[in-house]
Amino acid sequence: MASSGKMEGPSAPAVRRDPYEVLSVPRDSSDQEIKSAYRKLALKYHPDKNASNPEASELFKEVAYSYSILSDREKRRQYDTAGFEALENEGMDMEIDLSNLGTVNTMFAALFSKLGVPIKTTISPTVLEEAMNGTVTVRPLPVGTSATGKVDKQCAHFFGVTISEEQAHSGIVVRVTSPAQSKFKLLYFEQEVNGGYGLALQEDSQKTGKVTSAGMYFLHFQVYRMDSTVNALAMAKDPEAAFFKRLEGLQPCEVSALKPGTHIFAVYGDNFFKPASYMIEAMCAKSYEETTERLKEIESKILAKRNDLRQFETEYRKALARFQEVTNRYTQEREAVDDMLRERDNIHCSFTTERTLVNPVGAGCSSSRYTTEHSIPESPENGSVDGRDKSGKKKWFNLNLNRSDKKA
Repeated sequence: MASSGKMEGPSAPAVRRDPYEVLSVPRDSSDQEIKSAYRKLALKYHPDKNASNPEASELFKEVAYSYSILSDREKRRQYDTAGFEALENEGMDMEIDLSNLGTVNTMFAALFSKLGVPIKTTISPTVLEEAMNGTVTVRPLPVGTSATGKVDKQCAHFFGVTISEEQAHSGIVVRVTSPAQSKFKLLYFEQEVNGGYGLALQEDSQKTGKVTSAGMYFLHFQVYRMDSTVNALAMAKDPEAAFFKRLEGLQPCEVSALKPGTHIFAVYGDNFFKPASYMIEAMCAKSYEETTERLKEIESKILAKRNDLRQFETEYRKALARFQEVTNRYTQEREAVDDMLRERDNIHCSFTTERTLVNPVGAGCSSSRYTTEHSIPESPENGSVDGRDKSGKKKWFNLNLNRSDKKA
């Protein structure tokens, strides 16, 4: 499908190969098969387990990059259609393994996360390996109960939820909340043939109101999860058009129902420095039939609205382009009118009897004013001869009355 070549961006491997080939999966593989292949290869090539093998780091990067394509349905569709070229302009961001970051880089990552920049993190390979080997401690969590705790960063607390046939038929909901707004991941593991547990699902905590929360809903119909990083990346690329990407983060969950038996869940500490406090609870959906129907209805409306927005985005961009064209013309027309009126005023001002003469170089002043008509003699008011001072004639208000005049 796509030939090898150099990649752009710091997250990409030096040379790109067919992601299906990298993960050793056929092109018609299911999401679960792709995820299972990725987890096994990620554990195999993780740098922590291959400190003496420098090639392992590059292989791990290649595996993670391939999975970032095939795990996203839209990116996978684009790749299947047009190869890597269709993804050149996409933000192909890898997840960060905190165990590989030094203290300074961890502080920077924590700062960016605090500022709202989406920072995706991977699960510690130690946790995944212990789960795969079946050496983790599992605490029982009966349906209808809850448990609280604090889990260290890059560690996990495991819980076993045992459900009956009736409960499995009604549906199961597992939710985790943190009033302290800790960052965590809710994980779901499936039983492996060797007795261990393989990671099947994960949900990153999201801030909802005054708490952070994550949930998994097994309700016998397609349930969706919201990937907030899609909208955040769209906002960074084009803030004005980010609205149209708000619903693109709605992704279908891979597992929609659970069979009777014991199922393994875990709370993974995803804080950068301190432990994550949490409360986990398991519930039977039978007590929430009305809520379940409302969830099904609203997600159906959201999917329909997403399709509408995709069509509306095309109309909006056309209208926006037209608006910018009209706005530019408005500015041009306004400037043209201003220029013409300004020129008209200047022409009006040229109809005048006054002219400006420029004196020769070295004259006392640079210019002088003169009139084209005969000089107008000064009026009496200006002190001319005709208007000579007649102040010698006494006026009644200038009479000099003295005492001799009064005696006479």
